Amino acid sequence: MGNIKQDAMPVIRDVRDFDHRSGNLLERLVFNFRPLFMLLMALATVVLGFMAVTRLELRPSFEKMIPQSQPYIQNFLENRASLRGLGNSVRVVVENTKGDIFDPEYLDVLKQVNDQLFLTEGVDRAWMKSLWSPAVRWTEVTEDGFQGGPVMPDTYSGQPEQIEQLRQNISRAGIVGSLVASDFKSTMLIVPLLDKAAAGGQRINYHAFSQMLEEQLRDKIEYAGDSAARKSGVEGSGHYKVRVIGFAKLMGDLIDGLIQVMMFFGLAVVTSLIIIYAYTRCVRSTLLVVGCSLIAVVWQLGIVAWLGYAIDPYSVLVPFLIFAIGVSHAAQKMNGIMQDIARGTHKLIAARYTFRRLFIAGVTALLADAVGFAVLMLIDIPVIQDLAITASIGVAVLIFTSLLLMPVALSYVGVGAKAAERALKIDNRAEKHKGFGKLWDALDRFTTAKWATGAVLVAVLMGIGGYVVSLNLKIGDLESGAPELRADSRYNRDNAYITQHYALSSDLFAVMIKTAPEGCLNYKTLVLADRLAWELQQYPGVQATASLVNAVRQITAGTYEGNPKLNSIQRNQDVLNYAAQQASVNSPELFNTDCSLMPVITFLKDHKAETLDAVVAIADKFAKENSTEDRQFLLAAGTAGIEAATNIVVREANRTMLLYVYAAVTLFCLITFRSWRATLVALLPLVLTSILCEALMVAMGIGVKVATLPVIALGVGIGVDYALYLLSVQLHFQRQGLPLSQAYRNAVSFTGRVVGLVGITLAAGVVCWVWSPIKFQADMGILLTFMFLWNMLGALILIPALSYFLLRERAPKRGSVAATETTESTERPGMSHAVTTSE
Repeated sequence: MGNIKQDAMPVIRDVRDFDHRSGNLLERLVFNFRPLFMLLMALATVVLGFMAVTRLELRPSFEKMIPQSQPYIQNFLENRASLRGLGNSVRVVVENTKGDIFDPEYLDVLKQVNDQLFLTEGVDRAWMKSLWSPAVRWTEVTEDGFQGGPVMPDTYSGQPEQIEQLRQNISRAGIVGSLVASDFKSTMLIVPLLDKAAAGGQRINYHAFSQMLEEQLRDKIEYAGDSAARKSGVEGSGHYKVRVIGFAKLMGDLIDGLIQVMMFFGLAVVTSLIIIYAYTRCVRSTLLVVGCSLIAVVWQLGIVAWLGYAIDPYSVLVPFLIFAIGVSHAAQKMNGIMQDIARGTHKLIAARYTFRRLFIAGVTALLADAVGFAVLMLIDIPVIQDLAITASIGVAVLIFTSLLLMPVALSYVGVGAKAAERALKIDNRAEKHKGFGKLWDALDRFTTAKWATGAVLVAVLMGIGGYVVSLNLKIGDLESGAPELRADSRYNRDNAYITQHYALSSDLFAVMIKTAPEGCLNYKTLVLADRLAWELQQYPGVQATASLVNAVRQITAGTYEGNPKLNSIQRNQDVLNYAAQQASVNSPELFNTDCSLMPVITFLKDHKAETLDAVVAIADKFAKENSTEDRQFLLAAGTAGIEAATNIVVREANRTMLLYVYAAVTLFCLITFRSWRATLVALLPLVLTSILCEALMVAMGIGVKVATLPVIALGVGIGVDYALYLLSVQLHFQRQGLPLSQAYRNAVSFTGRVVGLVGITLAAGVVCWVWSPIKFQADMGILLTFMFLWNMLGALILIPALSYFLLRERAPKRGSVAATETTESTERPGMSHAVTTSE
């Protein structure tokens, strides 16, 4: 070890003895013009920080959550104008806790809610439904023919006889279970939303819409003005309760949760400060490491705002990752400078030495990180593509902050003398097999036959077991309600109430039947629509179906004094035309204006993955067997239809994404190591971690969906750093002729502490998500923490074990990236993961 540590870069105590013309062009530009460089960095930070503060928005979008090029979604978007109410909508339920709905005071409250929602910007008023909506009508057959009218009497003024009339109208309209609860204690308002607000043409602000629901409805009605009680999360104890579900409310609640999540970012900063200080015992360098990482986050958010992107509940997690990655890279620079200063080198020269050793390696590391983000662009879901773009911007920013700004700033402030001496003592103790040396000795055992065989066998058994468990991994939601939120959240409590008290759920799956104008009234078309509805009803997960066929049957029978023999689809076209004319008054949502499109609407018991898969299979098979040039059966509309299409894209993207990320990382490792055996050694621990992560998802009841899909790709892209830290240095020493045991011993003594520091820092940056009120963020925090820590352990244990079988007597060819570094360039415990050529 003593010979290895001979300094190839001389100790220079006076900057006047240093050749400032040395180093590559970038180093000379940065360090020879340090004041100008620092000024430019400060100006960029101020400008981008101003943009982040003034322009950045939290702006979720319904359209960005769906894969717009997926065939089902394209069918929905092409016919969206004819399918009002089957897309983005909100359902509001007003409950009377001390009586029933036939209470004049309750009906007045319901009218207030109806009027407030009707006048709200972004509401599609023509298709809004409630007891107070004129479009909600009753119909009955009498001796004189059909009679009908609005469910709410035109002359209603709260009189007992009018209340009784309302009771009869509700019964005749058949809306119990849909707009009226089965126990008559609450009623529902169905509020379809427009893509854009009608007045200004801008997209709906879901957070503002959600706040309106809270302030104008819940605060005034349920909490009687006590907004503090509402914010506490408990349900109001007043006479009435307001329950709301739907995409807009879900996004609003997620944004409210994200505002709380900002506290977790502060916790991640404090945790990183503690970890870095515990490692360095140097206040100035600790603050600088965290400060440069925070600057990276400011730059990222500023550039995102400048480019016109917005933050949504999914991409808001990216700054956490960028901060954690920035801390790990900045810590490497700090550690290298600390070692040189401890040996007597001037702080400016130490900073330049570290820049020479680590810049190319750092860029290489960030490219590996970028791979995990870049492959997400291949997933045809805009919200994930936005996440990939914002993350890629963050990775690019780290080149300037962690790789350039950090060493230049350290050249000014240096590190504490005591901290530098302490670091040197730790290394000296490790050389004498004390302190960290004992840990290095324990890890070195995995280069022997017995320990290597045992480690590999255990890994194989874990991989097999994890794979068997991972076969049960589901695509989509595994629970009812909104899995994005906690089970005890107000939203999920409201959803549970509505599911329990209403016969028809909000999970709608619609098959669109497209024909020529007036073609939906064709006898054959109606018969096929009826057959499709019947086949869907045979699946236990279906509550009921609704289509124009139902209305045609009822109206036809009613026309003939309710004769049950005529409760059918008649071949006579005039009869069908009359039935459709009557249906257009009471149920205009069942077909469009020119009768060229009608949906077969299926009400599902839930939107779990199994339910959606089964319904899609039934409808798709029927569509393929019965679609012709005259009529096409198109999947799918409705909330459940959109989610089913999203699940299909996620299922296809899940394996494709892993294939691409592993292909990219494999190519990256081959270029770095120039050895397929070394590439296998680097990749196999990552594969094991990916398998175990999927098994963990099964154990925790987490399905693969939009929120969790990026996790494994991120874990692989960032996790490969650990292998590169150790393996490149190990291969260098093996090329020098050292046996595997000694080569790994040297590599782990140089980089082991940094590997541990990076693993712990990355995990600390995301582990606090576990306490997030947003369920999918908590899930991502658990999975990413597992992957970061497990990849670290895999690198420290499996790399030597696999090397025993694949690299014991083989060294990489000369000329490879790993074989071009001088001995000195690998002598620092702060060395980066790729060994690079110094100038």
